[in-house]
Amino acid sequence: MIIDAHHHFWNYTALEFGWISDSMSVLANDYLPPDLSNAISTTDVDRVLSVQARQSTEETTWLLDLAAEHEFVCGVVGWLPLVDGEVAALLERFSQNPWLRGIRHIVHDEPDDDFILNSDFNRGVSLLAGFDLTYDILIFERHLPLTIQFVDDHSDLRLVLDHIAKPRIADGALEPWRTQIVELARRPNVYCKVSGMVTEADCATWSADALRPYFDVVLEAFGPQRLMFGSDWPVCLLASDYAKWFEVVRSWTAELTPSEQQQLFSGTAIEAYQLQVPVS
Repeated sequence: MIIDAHHHFWNYTALEFGWISDSMSVLANDYLPPDLSNAISTTDVDRVLSVQARQSTEETTWLLDLAAEHEFVCGVVGWLPLVDGEVAALLERFSQNPWLRGIRHIVHDEPDDDFILNSDFNRGVSLLAGFDLTYDILIFERHLPLTIQFVDDHSDLRLVLDHIAKPRIADGALEPWRTQIVELARRPNVYCKVSGMVTEADCATWSADALRPYFDVVLEAFGPQRLMFGSDWPVCLLASDYAKWFEVVRSWTAELTPSEQQQLFSGTAIEAYQLQVPVS
């Protein structure tokens, strides 16, 4: 089994997706389960995990409904207002849905670079472990030092780093990202998604060889036991079609043992999100 641990669905409107600029016209379309099913049909991907794209409880409900309707969707990382005093009641209600496996907040879009240490936000995050939910960390490289503090405050919670923390790949910069990733990976409750890399590179000229050093860093830091494959579809379409990115990651893992490959392509996601899917 192969699981894509990071993709998005959306019904496009310019008002709700203001971050999609004129140069990103390929994203200014609806992306729904039949579209993803078509994209993965040329790969060996069997199951997918849907991740929120808008910060609304309405979208979370919609994603959960899609998961219930489509067998190849094995879970949802949704959004709930973690800074809201009523979040405990919302978590109680939403956690009854077996498809909800995690929560994410778009931290890197917050105007305050220190937001990840916000006390109200952290009170909300601290509730997730009690509902057996995972938290996805979406940051830029510059947020890594404070993220390490954040992780230390939530040692009882399963945490997943999205897009390898978005290093400055287009600039060819490995430091200080590499040093900070190695330090973050020392926390055993943190997992990492091999995703979002092509859009941090130059979308028109990226190559697998140019991206490989970044993969090597997270492979050494986290090991295949805490790495998972993600497509970041449809955002990846800015730089790569689905099959090309999948084959790049598969080529990078060719030297791993079969059990290590299985871990990276399914086992880690199953463990990190407590997914109820067949292991083989």
